[in-house]
Amino acid sequence: MYDKLTKSDVKKMQDEIDYRKLELRPKLLEEVKETRAHGDLSENFEYHAAKKEKNKNESRIRYLERMLRTAQVIDEHSNADEVGMNNTVTVYFEEDDATEEYRIVTTVRGDSLHNLISIESPLGKALMGHREGERVSVKVNDTYSYFVVIQKIVNTEDDSQDRIRSY
Repeated sequence: MYDKLTKSDVKKMQDEIDYRKLELRPKLLEEVKETRAHGDLSENFEYHAAKKEKNKNESRIRYLERMLRTAQVIDEHSNADEVGMNNTVTVYFEEDDATEEYRIVTTVRGDSLHNLISIESPLGKALMGHREGERVSVKVNDTYSYFVVIQKIVNTEDDSQDRIRSY
């Protein structure tokens, strides 16, 4: 399955790859060399920790490069009166008699603890393309769904503080 990314996501991922390759990789390689010189490798904790960090960095680079190769770049602009990418949406949950505010983002930036919901999540899918005042059914699975009412849509252009989630 291809991940849906915005041009901004692609740029952030490429920036992270460049940082990891050009700045972090040389530092980690040097650290491995230094700790290797400390003696017996079987009992050298610093060496094993340095190798682990180096391998973690290489793994992250491969992950990001694979994401970019297989990504489907999507448009992040929507009509002013419709829920779209990077919009902050205030929704009323009828079942709970509660109001919540969420920002619609791509999967790699999704973070439910900070109210950043993915366009792939049930709520994100349901809200996309709808307008203020509409009552929307959110299908969680084959046996459960619930209704929300879109109360307010705010276009949030600046996503510079959003980070790409690490796995």
